[in-house]
Amino acid sequence: MGKTLTEIAQQLSTPNTPKVQLIYAFNGTGKTRLSREFKQLIVPETTGGDESDTPELSRNKILYYNAFTEDLFYWDNDLEENAEPKLKIQPNTFTDWVLKDQGQDMNVITTFQRYTNDKLTPRFNAERKEKSKNKSGEEVEITIQAFSEVTFSIQSGDTTHSEKLKISKGEESIFIWSVFYSLLEQAVLTLNDVQPDYPEPTPFDDLEYVFIDDPVSSLDDNHVIQLAVDLAQLVKSNKSTVKFIITTHNPLFFNVLCNEFGSDEKTDLYSWKSKWFSKSRLEKNQDGSLHLVQQQNDSPFAYHLHLLSQLQEVIKNGQIEKYHFNLLRNVLEKTATFLGYKRWEYLLPKTEDGLPNPFAKRIVNYSSHSKHAAEEVAPLKPEEKQVLEKLVKGLIEQHRFCQPDANGEAHV
Repeated sequence: MGKTLTEIAQQLSTPNTPKVQLIYAFNGTGKTRLSREFKQLIVPETTGGDESDTPELSRNKILYYNAFTEDLFYWDNDLEENAEPKLKIQPNTFTDWVLKDQGQDMNVITTFQRYTNDKLTPRFNAERKEKSKNKSGEEVEITIQAFSEVTFSIQSGDTTHSEKLKISKGEESIFIWSVFYSLLEQAVLTLNDVQPDYPEPTPFDDLEYVFIDDPVSSLDDNHVIQLAVDLAQLVKSNKSTVKFIITTHNPLFFNVLCNEFGSDEKTDLYSWKSKWFSKSRLEKNQDGSLHLVQQQNDSPFAYHLHLLSQLQEVIKNGQIEKYHFNLLRNVLEKTATFLGYKRWEYLLPKTEDGLPNPFAKRIVNYSSHSKHAAEEVAPLKPEEKQVLEKLVKGLIEQHRFCQPDANGEAHV
């Protein structure tokens, strides 16, 4: 029986849930909408608000990171004036709380440089006066608020630094994550330091949940692994009653977190039990409803096996659609990398001259790289469906894949 996003959010917030819930879902399933639904469930909005200005009550009870967090930052390239590029911060209570109230700007810089380059330095602006023109063309004096923009430069060995740079999309994602992570780190450390016999009020006393949705967009595999390990260690060090929900579409991120959370561990910083952790998949049904599939086994989620399971299921039910070629392409690429082939095409059926079947290659390429919306909804021809069926069957038989069951788990 399928559930709505609200019902899934209610399921995640029941009192008996573990300290950490890790959820895998394909893009488009509704992870970001689930984070907003969960936030609305924990702190219902009484007035019309938006993501860029989170009310104080909300941020006190739940901290969350999702696509809307990244929307708080945007580039002002000012190409016409040939000015130096700067990353602007939209006015909002979240960054004000992190940077102004909590004074986390130096921690943000340190975290960012740990993931990128210790010479690549972000600089937050101080409050200043500037001349500007109003709508009437008159020159007026305006106040540029502190922590409203960031510039980046390469620090030299002396006191000088390079001209302002526009960083890459991956570096930008790391910087925005660093803002959130610095606040999260402070919350965990602050709550861990609270003395039961002599409690002192802190800004995090009412914090109940942390919801993190896909913090690894645009990151390479090395950064994905490092971010996952650092996040897991911070979460495991949490001694308070705060619970964590982490969602992702990235299989590497999911698997690393599974390995980090999935076994008992005792260190000087924390004592962690695997029973405090659960992993599951959020899946969308044909009617648009959702269901959360719990994983009970001890091994990480086998992403490619789950894809093969999905492909076999749609073939069996005759429900093949164009995007299923995209799933097949994903499996082919990962399998080729694992087996040491230079190109995924080498896994396709061969022609008499020993080369990959050009028709199979062409249809996989075309169907997994559609650029127009009309192409996505156009029905597949019967012969195209047959190609997908033959390719999936041939891949499984030729490379002797373990057959996945209905839950996507491998069995010999």
